[in-house]
Amino acid sequence: MDLIFASLGLVILLLAGDSLVRGAVNMSLRLGVPAMIVSLTIVAFGTSAPELLISIQSIAEGVPGLAMGNVVGSNTANILLVLGVPALLAGLSTKTCDSRKSYLQMMGATLLFMVLAFGGEISWPQGLALLAALGLILGSAFKEAMRHRCAVKAGLEEDCDDDEDVEGADPDMPWWKVIMFLLLGLIGLPLGADLLVDSATSIARHYGISETVIGLTLVALGTSLPELATTVMAALRKQAEVALGNVIGSNMFNLLAIIGIASLVGPIPVEPGILQFDLWVMLGASLLLAPFVFWKWHMGRVWGILLAALYIVYVLIVLGSA
Repeated sequence: MDLIFASLGLVILLLAGDSLVRGAVNMSLRLGVPAMIVSLTIVAFGTSAPELLISIQSIAEGVPGLAMGNVVGSNTANILLVLGVPALLAGLSTKTCDSRKSYLQMMGATLLFMVLAFGGEISWPQGLALLAALGLILGSAFKEAMRHRCAVKAGLEEDCDDDEDVEGADPDMPWWKVIMFLLLGLIGLPLGADLLVDSATSIARHYGISETVIGLTLVALGTSLPELATTVMAALRKQAEVALGNVIGSNMFNLLAIIGIASLVGPIPVEPGILQFDLWVMLGASLLLAPFVFWKWHMGRVWGILLAALYIVYVLIVLGSA
């Protein structure tokens, strides 16, 4: 029954997160907030809402290991599985992708997170440092978007910032539907998080394994499903930049926003196993992206098989050491 409730909580979380994004995006656009700002803030935070709620809920219920495991496991899954499966299905051509800046920002966020984690605990001072780094990245992205908008007005660049390009945007959505999406998201997120955290904790105790291991595997895999769906569709549409950008952006927000905000609720201890193994796997997986970002290697089916196989091996090692 715990597995059924965990699955139900995950489904509610994913649906509620999508509903909140749709409602918030369309309300913001109706109120005249520029589409680029919506993309940089509301969509980015909204799609990370399930992970955020899980982290906050787990800390509130005294199982902070679930929060740490979820973030580290999700980042590893995002690269090895979320990019591996689309590469296996359709391949990803990165020749036209220019994600060097965002990749370097992601690596910076990863290294900052690791340095703070080796202190043994992430509490509010470390959380504020993570949020400050996020603010710098968002500020840089906002300035770049403003420069692009000025260039468009001057006729120097093509406009690619239409409202329809923002995830969940529907210019014709009536107000009652906007409010309905917001309410469904705000009600569903805490309900789904509560179900998933309680069930995951019960499963961990039943099998005698730590909540951190459940976070690294079951919860991390589940919360990576939206990113997986996005990247598969992007690969089928030959939009490698969308797939790569989705993973890089998601990983940055996981490390900086989710752990940063969750640490303000309560301290997050870092287990020795995370320090000795899982953080290094996350770093190694992140470094695997370098050839595709800088040298534009083609991420074909062979790479897809390799990345997916590495993720399966990683999960088996984590479960085997539990």
